Amino acid sequence: MFTGLIQAVGSIQLQGNGVFVKVPDSFSPLHLGESISVNGVCLTVSALRNNGFSADISQETLKRTALWKKAADRCFVNLEKALRLSDRLGGHLVSGHVDGLGKVISIKALSNSWNIQIAWENDCFTKYTCNKASISLDGVSLTVAERNEVGAFLIAVIPHTWVNTSLQYLKEGELVNLEADLMAKYAENLLKKDAKDLSTVYRKDKEDSDISEDWLTRNGFT
Repeated sequence: MFTGLIQAVGSIQLQGNGVFVKVPDSFSPLHLGESISVNGVCLTVSALRNNGFSADISQETLKRTALWKKAADRCFVNLEKALRLSDRLGGHLVSGHVDGLGKVISIKALSNSWNIQIAWENDCFTKYTCNKASISLDGVSLTVAERNEVGAFLIAVIPHTWVNTSLQYLKEGELVNLEADLMAKYAENLLKKDAKDLSTVYRKDKEDSDISEDWLTRNGFT
């Protein structure tokens, strides 16, 4: 589990069936087997190197994320170590399990911030991006400032976040990793389950009931 507060910016490149992530000295020490959020994707350290670590990439990760393209292009990536139970939760709960891809529609520099407009590639996820909802964009904990009618949403990035993450290297048309708010997904799942359970109980009550049209006739109700 992560917070979406980026601790360092590294770079990524292809290595066999996985990737090599180069990290700055400030991000060390690393430990074999630990979880690292790399652009919002939870990866396991499979081998340690002098200036970074290697990680294997599953087919699910290839399908869901833009990490492979980032590695092929040797791009900069956001890095965060796993959350300790004693740590402050300054961002929001980020699992590192990317829901899907988003496309950068526009980037606008303002006087003291940057507005980035994003659209989900799969619009089934747009329901999670209501105004002021939390969202992880390439591993960065951000807040949805505005959502338009077609499902695209706007985020406002302050200078500290811009300078200290790889968001500063984004370009229009680029694909990014998006993870919706974990609490929203749990709430949705529970509500769906409750609705299904209530429907089942209602049907069962009707089936088990002794009241029928024949019973109503015999007892003078019809």
